Amino acid sequence: MNVRSILEHKGRTVATIRPDTGIEAAVALMRFKGVGALVVSTDSAVVEGIISERDIVRALAEWGTDIGGMRVATLMSRDVVTCTEADSIADLMRIMTERRFRHIPVVERGALVGIVSIGDVVKSRIEEVESESDAMRGLIAQA
Repeated sequence: MNVRSILEHKGRTVATIRPDTGIEAAVALMRFKGVGALVVSTDSAVVEGIISERDIVRALAEWGTDIGGMRVATLMSRDVVTCTEADSIADLMRIMTERRFRHIPVVERGALVGIVSIGDVVKSRIEEVESESDAMRGLIAQA
């Protein structure tokens, strides 16, 4: 299984936000969209960064409630790891575990085409294991 199979199932919609947007608006957008991260992009195509709930919680721990006036660009992660549709689910699991993050934007030919969360990866892996299990049961029943 690869990233393409996840995007075909869940869709390719990505919640994006401009880097000059205020943190309060970012929090409101995450809440409204029900997502844990927003891809930061001026044009909704080029990934400039990513801002997650974790980034905001870290900032609150460091600066307290003073982050309300800050811009997304101040708190976003700039060194964003991306993947392609051809990348395997196993590779994403490894990267997410090693790097300890929960969202990976999907980029093809320099343009944002989707995003994969740890929940998407786990769900995909469970479906794959269940499918393999069903196939094994079928083979055993035929024996």
